[in-house]
Amino acid sequence: MTAEWENIVFDKSVAPPVPMRLYEGAKAGKAAPIVLYLRGRAFLDRDRGETERPIAQALAETGAVVLEADYAIASQNMFPKAMDCAFQALACLSSRRKQFGSAKSPLFVAGDEAGGNVAAGVALKARDLLPGELKGQMLFSPMIDPKMTSASFREADNVGMREKWSDGWSHYIGSFFQHPYAAPCLCSRLNNLAPALIVTSEDDPLRDEVIGYADRLKASGVTVRQRIFSADCGWTSVYKEGTGKWLPSLCSEFTGFVETLH
Repeated sequence: MTAEWENIVFDKSVAPPVPMRLYEGAKAGKAAPIVLYLRGRAFLDRDRGETERPIAQALAETGAVVLEADYAIASQNMFPKAMDCAFQALACLSSRRKQFGSAKSPLFVAGDEAGGNVAAGVALKARDLLPGELKGQMLFSPMIDPKMTSASFREADNVGMREKWSDGWSHYIGSFFQHPYAAPCLCSRLNNLAPALIVTSEDDPLRDEVIGYADRLKASGVTVRQRIFSADCGWTSVYKEGTGKWLPSLCSEFTGFVETLH
């Protein structure tokens, strides 16, 4: 059964600032990790759609509690409102995590492609405004560099994304090109961020910017778990919301990442 979008009620008076949907998977333990998931689509969403996201569903099957927040529609996918929507969703989950697990449930933010950019920005904002609340960030080929000048980006036409990513960045970032929450790779202060799981692939057009961001996080003292899938794993299917041989490995990376943080 497809998870339905709703304003999930946390108590008698408070609802989250954006619609969310809860993914049903394996039975979660008492202190199961809670994951706020943010989808991709190159900042060009026109509607939220009803199709479940393969990554979100896969993480739920590991026993995590996964809630996808619709940060895009209410904000029209524009900064800073998109960031504000996503961060408010995280704040709601942080303050009411006992509803989905326990007070000891670790809280994570995750996103792929455009959602990975927003997740990275949310991690920065959580460091500044909710210190200690976020256990980790999971960035799956985050669309993180508005300059789009890396060597690997020349391969964007191979997956049909060059025009989409260019249009998406123009739409999302507007006049906020240098704002660290809008373009985390341009942020000059990356210390004290939550540990990161960062994933890309050998044939990923976003590979160089993703690896560059991971390297900068490491240089700032942030714990980073990094995975670069081989070209034959089909990782770039993530941009079409598809799956490939990478999916079980991604779940293993997530499980290992969570375990190392306990």
